[in-house]
Amino acid sequence: MDYQKHFFEIYATLESIENTGEVAQYIPELSRIDASKFGVSLTTIEGKTFSFKDANEKFSIQSIVKVLSLILAYKELGKELWKRVGVEPSGSPFNSLVQLEYEKGIPRNPFINAGAIVIADVLVSILKKPKEDFLKFIQNIARDNSITYSKKIALSEKQSAHRNMALVYLMKSFKNIKNDINEVMDFYFSICSIEMTCEQLNKSFLFLANNGSCPIQQKEIIRISQSKRINAIMQTCGFYDESGDFAFRVGLPGKSGVGGGIVAVHPGKYCVSIWSPKLNKKGNSFLGTKFLEDFTTRVESSIF
Repeated sequence: MDYQKHFFEIYATLESIENTGEVAQYIPELSRIDASKFGVSLTTIEGKTFSFKDANEKFSIQSIVKVLSLILAYKELGKELWKRVGVEPSGSPFNSLVQLEYEKGIPRNPFINAGAIVIADVLVSILKKPKEDFLKFIQNIARDNSITYSKKIALSEKQSAHRNMALVYLMKSFKNIKNDINEVMDFYFSICSIEMTCEQLNKSFLFLANNGSCPIQQKEIIRISQSKRINAIMQTCGFYDESGDFAFRVGLPGKSGVGGGIVAVHPGKYCVSIWSPKLNKKGNSFLGTKFLEDFTTRVESSIF
């Protein structure tokens, strides 16, 4: 498959489409991103990589990291984890307080903000040095020690985190946050600030296209049954309250972030990552979603 040719041809068609999205405004540091950036990279489970345009430029992966934090918590706690966070689509904005109160402090899934904060609380409990240990976990998966946090972005998130703080205090009132709130939120802001390129994202997620084992390292990251469940949650919950629409249009499990990134996997075939900073009204990359829709249609490569 000549993926490079498809990338070029699809991008050429997208250039004629008005990009009506906007970069994330509520995190000051993200609002300064060059909105014209666009990168895409695909890595097959055989280890071949195809990249296009800005695929080697680092960006803030934001909520994409929630998949990796979930995986580490799930590895440690197993099915006990689901007592504190659900696996259902939210149908509500990713920072909704209303749904959280109605459900007595148990977040609907691990990818909305409240759910990811609970996962952060779990990792603060089980890791000796949470920030160092989590970063090392990602670096080991990707075999890349250059992956790191952005102190500037983490601080920017912290300064504009009023709703996230409301979420964590509400969950604390329902006894679903066990640790000191400031410690949990410092960890949460830090992991969301991690920067990667599209190619680094592929390396970090390729094991989910290979039944939980990294095909390059020949190393099991999570069990097959756990990989199946992570992919299922990405398929149903990975794009906030637009997850159903993404599944309908693209047909791949994946996760988005408000930095404009999207990562998606085709089990048994490849991992693909896209970066285009302008977001639609649901907080997902406008051009990134369009590109993936056209790509999976063109190469007949959805899971359905």
